[in-house]
Amino acid sequence: MTVLHFIVGESEADQRIDSALAAMAGITRSQARRWIDADRVRVNDRCCRASQLVRSGDALDVTPPELAKSELEPEAIGLAILYEDEHLIVIDKPAGMVVHPAPGHSRGTLVHALLHHCENLAGIGGVERPGIVHRLDRGTSGVLVAAKCDAAHHHLARQFHDHTIERIYRAVVRGTPGADEGHVDRSIGRHPKDRKRMSVRGAAPREAQTRWRVTRRFPISQRAALDIFPATGRTHQIRVHLASIGLPIVGDPVYGRSRSRDLELGRPALHAAVLGFVHPVSGQPMRFEAPLPADLQALLASLERRERESK
Repeated sequence: MTVLHFIVGESEADQRIDSALAAMAGITRSQARRWIDADRVRVNDRCCRASQLVRSGDALDVTPPELAKSELEPEAIGLAILYEDEHLIVIDKPAGMVVHPAPGHSRGTLVHALLHHCENLAGIGGVERPGIVHRLDRGTSGVLVAAKCDAAHHHLARQFHDHTIERIYRAVVRGTPGADEGHVDRSIGRHPKDRKRMSVRGAAPREAQTRWRVTRRFPISQRAALDIFPATGRTHQIRVHLASIGLPIVGDPVYGRSRSRDLELGRPALHAAVLGFVHPVSGQPMRFEAPLPADLQALLASLERRERESK
C-alpha cells in the first residue's frame, strides 16, 4: 500500500486541507476531498476534515485508493514526442489540443492520445486525467511532461509544487514595454463575476509571480516579443499577469481584448518553449525545448517585414 508524505510549506499555510493537498499531490481539489472523506488523509497523525486549515510544518500522510482503470477510449492521434522512457513522456503539444477531458471536450484530448501510445499511465491523476502532472491551456503550444507511473507523477508534482521546474515561455504582446524586463508579483484568484476567468482582483487569491524580458520590439506595430519566466503556476497566470500591466498577449480573446487582426491568429501567441526538471527515478537533470511553431514564426516574420517596410 502506497503512503504519500507531505510537509505543509508557507505557500499552503492557512489553506483548507483539500486545497493544500491538491496543490502538493498534483490532483484536483474534488479528488483530494474524496480521499479526506474516505479517511485516507491524516494531519499530524490525526483524522481531519476537508475544511480544516493547515499550518506551516503540518505533516500529511495520504493513502491513495486503488484507482479504477480509465474507461476513456484511446485514440490514434499523432504526438510530437521529444523524449520517452518507462517512467515519463515529454511531448510538444500543438495549439488547439485540450490536455484532458472536460465539458465540451470528451474526445480528441492529449489524454486520449497518450492512452493509445502508452501501455501504462500514472493512475494517481484520476480516471479522467491519467498521467497528467501539469497542463497547458488549449491555445498554448509547447513542452509538456506526463507520468507513466505513480512514483514519477508524485515526484514531478512535488517539483512543480516546490517551483524547482525550469520553465520559459515565449509570447508576442500588444503594447510597448517601458522597460527591457520586469516582474509581476500579484496574487491571482477566480474572477468575481466570471467563473471561467482568473483575475488579479479575484476571490481567494493565491500568490503568483512572473518575470519577463523583451527579446524584440516592433514599434510600428506596437508589439513586442517576450521571454517569460513564471515562478509559480496558477491557472492562466501568464495571460492574466501580462494583461494586468497593459501588455495583453496577441490573439487572446479572454484577457487581451484583441483587435480583429490579432484574432486571425486563432489563439493566444503563447508558447511553452523550455521545460527543465530532475528525472524522478535517475535524479539526472533534464531540459527540453520545443521550437516556435509555424503560426508564431509567421507572426514574427510579418512584424519584422512591417518594420523593414516602414524605414
